[in-house]
Amino acid sequence: MIEHLSISDLGVIERAELELAPGFNVVTGETGAGKTMVVTAFGLLLGARAEASTVRSGAAKAAVDAEILVPRDHPARAKAQESGVLMDDAEHAGEAVPEAEGDEPLLLGRAVSAKGRSRATLSGRAVPISLLGGVGAELVTVHGQSDQLRLKTASAQRAALDTYAGRQGAQLLTHYQETFESFQRQKAELEDITANELERRREAEQLQRALETIDRVDPQPGEDEKLKAESMRLDNLESLRDAARTAQTALSGGDAAEVLEQGPNAAELLESAAQALTSVTDQDQELAEISRQIGEVSTLLTDAASQLGIYAAGLDDAGPERVAEIHSRRAEIDKLLRLYGPEVTDVLVWAEEARQRLETLHSDSDRIEELTDAVQQAEAHLWEQAQELTRIRGEAAQRLAEGVGTELAALAMPQARIVIQVEPTDQLSRHGADSVDFLLSPHSGAEPLPLGKGASGGELSRVMLALEVVLAEQQKAGTFIFDEVDAGVGGKAAVQIGKRLAALARHAQVIVVTHLPQVAAYADNHIRVHKTSESGGGVTASDVRALAHEERVGELARMLAGQEDSSSARAHAAELLDTAAQEAAASQ
Repeated sequence: MIEHLSISDLGVIERAELELAPGFNVVTGETGAGKTMVVTAFGLLLGARAEASTVRSGAAKAAVDAEILVPRDHPARAKAQESGVLMDDAEHAGEAVPEAEGDEPLLLGRAVSAKGRSRATLSGRAVPISLLGGVGAELVTVHGQSDQLRLKTASAQRAALDTYAGRQGAQLLTHYQETFESFQRQKAELEDITANELERRREAEQLQRALETIDRVDPQPGEDEKLKAESMRLDNLESLRDAARTAQTALSGGDAAEVLEQGPNAAELLESAAQALTSVTDQDQELAEISRQIGEVSTLLTDAASQLGIYAAGLDDAGPERVAEIHSRRAEIDKLLRLYGPEVTDVLVWAEEARQRLETLHSDSDRIEELTDAVQQAEAHLWEQAQELTRIRGEAAQRLAEGVGTELAALAMPQARIVIQVEPTDQLSRHGADSVDFLLSPHSGAEPLPLGKGASGGELSRVMLALEVVLAEQQKAGTFIFDEVDAGVGGKAAVQIGKRLAALARHAQVIVVTHLPQVAAYADNHIRVHKTSESGGGVTASDVRALAHEERVGELARMLAGQEDSSSARAHAAELLDTAAQEAAASQ
């Protein structure tokens, strides 16, 4: 529901603040006072094209802002959240929010510069005009000669008919769409397998050869690093052996021939040190401790010398055959790493995934048979559901057309008729296997044409009013704006238009720009646009405000006779208001 509308420097409106109410809001005023600028303002909020000519003369820009109460679960709020404009209310997640507390304000804004540049905002953030229009279209519907029809597109007409069809149609459509989505997935998979059968066979052969190579090499985790270390050792065999023998000789001495040419080794020196202390260890405790330490060092030194000897001997056992074997093994593993690496673990992971993929490819024939049966069964089931959908839509179309026809007769269009065609098609779609078209025959004998063609602006507005009244009970409440809905009518027909608008306002917020007092009398909230002339500047501005009861009597008198002070006109105006109030009370 629109709570507040602010307009500045738009057309003849210099500054206007509209406080709108639930139910039926009417906007009246003399010709040229700027009533249509109110509708223009809403059009801008719905993404209409901005014209520099709409900016008031002498102003830098025109601006329109609206505050709209929107339920938390409304599609408009979801669309704003998806775009990043609004954040989800985490504190309300999973909580049951009372309906009265569930509505929160959403701010829509549009500014147009005198040079024609336009800027859109949503809850204070700059957004693309298309996003503003998309959010606004979920909240507000404008019906007028120059405005788009809510039910202009085939998809909107089908959705309206499905909503009117009620719960049975909605449940069937939901089930159908679930089946259709599953059918589409299975059909796409089947087409992919069959269309790419040769490519999939080639892929299987490539995977098979790759896995055979990996299995033959059989790389083990960490093996490449171990081989690298062993290869480095073998490539430096002589230097390693010489270093080990030299260290061993320094610790414990070499063979007998070498000893004659060498000086004392570490073992001999330690032995000499130990013997020097042996005779005095019982005379001093500190020397005894040092002697013990020398003994421990001697043991460690002997062990180290022994290990060096074993190490050097082991190097002697490694021949050229082992070097060649290691180089060959490293070459095989390096080839795998280049293809599937960089680590051996990566090769093993790739191999496991390849085995699963190969198993899938090998089962293609079985999968094709399985999918073929599933697709055939799903398609047959879909056709059954689609035919039932067509039947339900056809019955709903007949009821809806009859209801709209009754409304049109009361709206001074007795010869007009709505034709709702539900034609079966030979193709399944997400919405069934039929096409839905709303056609209008405005006069007796006239060929039914799509909505928006073959009817004047006033006639079209009344047609849309009739449709909205009939559809209103089955649809979520929103805001409807009507302009020129009363064009070319008067008397009883005007009273009927007022009644129909009041009936629609029981289910939604309705805003109507009108020049008929019979329509205005049924409003819950009466807004007058009054043009005045500023002194000195000669610039016209419009005073826009809600009227109290006595002020409404004067405004209706002006609309009736052009004289708001005429006693007879005021009496007639008061009578209109009383009658409308009595009918409203009786309908509750």
